[in-house]
Amino acid sequence: MNPFKALLSARGRELPAPVPAGSPAAEVTGVGVRLGRRQVLDSVELTIRAGEVLALVGPNGAGKSTLLAALAADLPVDSGEVRIDGRPADAWSAPELALRRAVLPQSAALAFPFPVEDVVRMGRAPWAGTAREDDDETAVADAMAATEVTEFAARPFSALSGGERARVALARVLAQRAPLLLLDEPTAALDLRHQELVLRICRARAAAGDAVVVVLHDLGLAAAYADRAVVLHGGRIAVAGPPADVFTDTLLGEVYRQPVEVFPHPRTGVPLVVPNRAS
Repeated sequence: MNPFKALLSARGRELPAPVPAGSPAAEVTGVGVRLGRRQVLDSVELTIRAGEVLALVGPNGAGKSTLLAALAADLPVDSGEVRIDGRPADAWSAPELALRRAVLPQSAALAFPFPVEDVVRMGRAPWAGTAREDDDETAVADAMAATEVTEFAARPFSALSGGERARVALARVLAQRAPLLLLDEPTAALDLRHQELVLRICRARAAAGDAVVVVLHDLGLAAAYADRAVVLHGGRIAVAGPPADVFTDTLLGEVYRQPVEVFPHPRTGVPLVVPNRAS
């Protein structure tokens, strides 16, 4: 088959081509978002690159989840532009967009008691009718193994604990195999072991060439696993760069309105952020 025709063969959908490491997977240019009377994002500029883990951090209300929703094209912007895979996000059809980005929201609720394996399989829906549909079984099995949910594949999703639901929801996103992963607080309901597991998965996906954007409240996790951290404050980017460069006592203390101490881990050198409780 002609390669160009192959890209359009799946019900008229253009399949995503691989993005070279370091190339933009998504871009945010001058983005502003208002919710009611509140300016939640203001003139945000950001490039997300293939092969990196980018952490969005900042206090409650800083605009992290709103920025992630705008990146996903789930929330319209009032100004500026979001581009995914080189094209304005709103120029992609919904099926084409689903091939390019996978989104993990903060909460995962289902109205029906689907078995866990069926929930994970929902992530494969965008590939129905494409040449990559043949990957469904492998993608589902791999995602469940990575998130350690295989052992309860047959259990109803509604019968799971909060942490188990969070891991199943992540497995669904991983099974989608989109090159841009947008994860909103994926560690919030998890124990220590599974927090580390999720961030190791993020690193593995970046190593495989995906772009991963993850909203985190745990600055230690962001410092340990992110290539870049974006610190949001009042709807704007206060600073962006490698965590070792941007996580400073002064900046974090001002943004979070809580004195902190930042010092390198004695063995790894990764920044450790500790509240200064004596102040």
